[in-house]
Amino acid sequence: MSAQTVTISSLGAKGDGVAHGADGPVFVPFALPGETVSIAKVKNEGTIMSITSPSPDRVQPPCKHFGPDGVGGVCGGCSLQHMAKPAYNAFKRQILIDALKSKGIEAPVGEIFEAHPHQRRRLVFTARRREQGLVMGFMQAETHHVVPVEECPIASDGLISRLDAIKIIANACGAEHFRVTVTETTTGLDISLDGLRGGLGDQERRAVTNAVLRLKNIARVSANGEIIIEPHKPLLDFAGARVVLPPGGFTQATHEAEEHMAALAIAHIGKAKKVVDLFSGVGTFALRLARASAVLAVESDEKAVKSLDFAARNTQGLKPVTVERRDLFRRPLMTSEFKAFDAVVFDPPRAGAEAQCAELAKSQVKKVVAISCNPLTLARDLSILIAGGYRVDEVTPIDQFLWSPHVEAVATLSKNKT
Repeated sequence: MSAQTVTISSLGAKGDGVAHGADGPVFVPFALPGETVSIAKVKNEGTIMSITSPSPDRVQPPCKHFGPDGVGGVCGGCSLQHMAKPAYNAFKRQILIDALKSKGIEAPVGEIFEAHPHQRRRLVFTARRREQGLVMGFMQAETHHVVPVEECPIASDGLISRLDAIKIIANACGAEHFRVTVTETTTGLDISLDGLRGGLGDQERRAVTNAVLRLKNIARVSANGEIIIEPHKPLLDFAGARVVLPPGGFTQATHEAEEHMAALAIAHIGKAKKVVDLFSGVGTFALRLARASAVLAVESDEKAVKSLDFAARNTQGLKPVTVERRDLFRRPLMTSEFKAFDAVVFDPPRAGAEAQCAELAKSQVKKVVAISCNPLTLARDLSILIAGGYRVDEVTPIDQFLWSPHVEAVATLSKNKT
């Protein structure tokens, strides 16, 4: 370890400050461009000891768990609370621009759709049993230490106000080390206990059940994907379609971002009569699209497919919705299968949709909406579509993971039939 003073020139993709020294770049978490900081350096990483010249973009973090003096290091849930909003938004937007440029893509990039405090409806806690009792919170960055959480400015009020109830249920399961995923639904909290070795025994099931029965507004508790108690079906509302979230099921982190992404997709496909929604999940976009278009929803997860299908069959006012269970990584829709559709929407996992885009690129579908949680794989997928004759109309950065370097995007593409 060596002590030295460095000047931060930029931010890296993970939000760390980057200084350039004789031995190459040094990454300094919680430092901002233009700052002069004294650091303790180990290899190519530095820990802030003091800030000699702070940036005008440095602000006081709103959360007491972030760390002393705005230099982080306590709760690992956020990494950019110390950064003023204009600079923070510009940084996130630039991540997307740089990813597109890495593939030679020059496309209009819109202003970022901002995330705001108290919007996150889904959090994943780590729980560990210690001598003093159960500790539940977020992992400290680069460690195995769990920081107990008493407040969280990113979380919805309906979620964070129930921390005590969540901890009571987690404590009742008796496990030593596990994850607690909590989603706020329209019917109450959906709590998923995962990573439990051997699941729950009868005694632990009774303890969890009794705990839930004493509490209010708990929709369901599951353990390793198995429902333990379900006082209410945990429901999500997609433009009036009420969907039962499968245990541990995926949903967008904020309702506001979800609504905006769906609005962008709907506006782009316009009056398309038939739409295929690939990697459809529980129907986040498919069920909204079905208000105006017939939809084929394709998804590999069996529970998600069943939830989507049930919601579609029990919602009035929808155009026909067909659901297909299919692994699009191993068996993407072929070019010939796209002949029946006027528009395509796809929202794959972080790995992207490389194989699927190779087939889609050869199709004559007029309108495509690509939704992505990974700018790098999005850029790769867009480059495949561009090579096939598509043009990128616009890319909109979406922030729903406040104070993190994570940015999502909605890209709209068009092709004139030949």
